[in-house]
Amino acid sequence: MSFEENKMLIIPAVDIRNGKCVQLVQGKPGSEQVVIDNPEKVALSWQEQGAKTVHIIDLDGTIDGKTSLPTIKKIVKELSVPVQLGGGIRSLEYAKELLDLDIDRVIIGTMGIKHPEVIQELSEEYGSDRIMISLDSKDSKVVIKGWQEKIDKTPEELSNEFKEHGAGSILFTNVDVEGLLNGFYTEPVLNLVNSTDLPVVYSGGVTSTEDLAKLNKTGVKGVVIGSALYKNKINLKDALKYEEVVE
Repeated sequence: MSFEENKMLIIPAVDIRNGKCVQLVQGKPGSEQVVIDNPEKVALSWQEQGAKTVHIIDLDGTIDGKTSLPTIKKIVKELSVPVQLGGGIRSLEYAKELLDLDIDRVIIGTMGIKHPEVIQELSEEYGSDRIMISLDSKDSKVVIKGWQEKIDKTPEELSNEFKEHGAGSILFTNVDVEGLLNGFYTEPVLNLVNSTDLPVVYSGGVTSTEDLAKLNKTGVKGVVIGSALYKNKINLKDALKYEEVVE
């Protein structure tokens, strides 16, 4: 699954915790604003409304280190569109297990940043298109371990290092705005897109179709939308109109 020229994929998020679909504020446990049973049905509804890819985050894996594999399998079984998945991928073996489940793209953060040779091995075995590095930014520095630990590098500094290690794309999340429904900052997005020729998918703070119109002009290849969909700030069918990049 590769990204297309002149397209900006609109990718609805399904965040799973304790077998439910949830939306947290800035990833903090206990801040649930949305809790829905049967995340597989939620994912299927996004597909039925026209989503061409679904973004799954395993919050149990991220927060507790206990993966939600049974729920993940239910979602993958329901869907016919590609799935990209992140959260709690802390071993090479687990990453391979997910890729062998027909997860189209795994999103690797902390493990990849600490052990870039893992990205290299996965890329060589499964192809770089299926390996996405997660660069999460807070105060312009990359954060790892569920956004709890900051390292002294910017997303721009790390982006090309990971191209050399075999990553095929980047998920860029601006933690400063994630889950707050107050919009996003354009400058960090442009800084990263202009620093690398890897495809960048953006996540964080997208609240309105106006935000999508702005992102459409930045060069990102995809936008993950979570809270704004669940709280009816954005209608998915309206959002999908922004997939065609305006020259």
